[in-house]
Amino acid sequence: MKRIGILSDTHGLLDKRIFEHFSNCDEIWHAGDIGSPAVLEQLMAFKPTRAVWGNIDGYDLRAMLPRDNRFELEGVSVWITHIGGYPGKYDAAVKPEIFLHPPKLFICGHSHILKIRYDKQLGLLHINPGAAGKYGFHLVQTIVRLELDKGSIDNLEVIELNPKSDKL
Repeated sequence: MKRIGILSDTHGLLDKRIFEHFSNCDEIWHAGDIGSPAVLEQLMAFKPTRAVWGNIDGYDLRAMLPRDNRFELEGVSVWITHIGGYPGKYDAAVKPEIFLHPPKLFICGHSHILKIRYDKQLGLLHINPGAAGKYGFHLVQTIVRLELDKGSIDNLEVIELNPKSDKL
């Protein structure tokens, strides 16, 4: 079993409360718009981290990270990307591949809108963890935790870091 902490859209500022909420996680997954290599370095120093670059990330992060990260962990096929859309409205960049080779777990960011939906047509769980940073129109910073075990996705939790913190 692996415990996973999922976040997106930190935009260069890492809320210290994330470390508390992800302390029992085995890995952290960041779905892009990291904002600075320093944020990625802090996460990587804390826990093993898988990440993708987002549309605001500069060439420094793009040189270090893939746009798409596909892998299998604990029997669950995973795809992390930044701009992915959601069931019924997948982004054109992922649409052909997601229909040909759907993962069991599809994670994206970009919208700053927390959205978790099961796509019955593709048999996948879609997660957008919302925005963990303070910049953007979102009112509440959100992150997600879950467990992967023997092909299943269990104990999914949405964590609201409310209110937006000025003490990042």
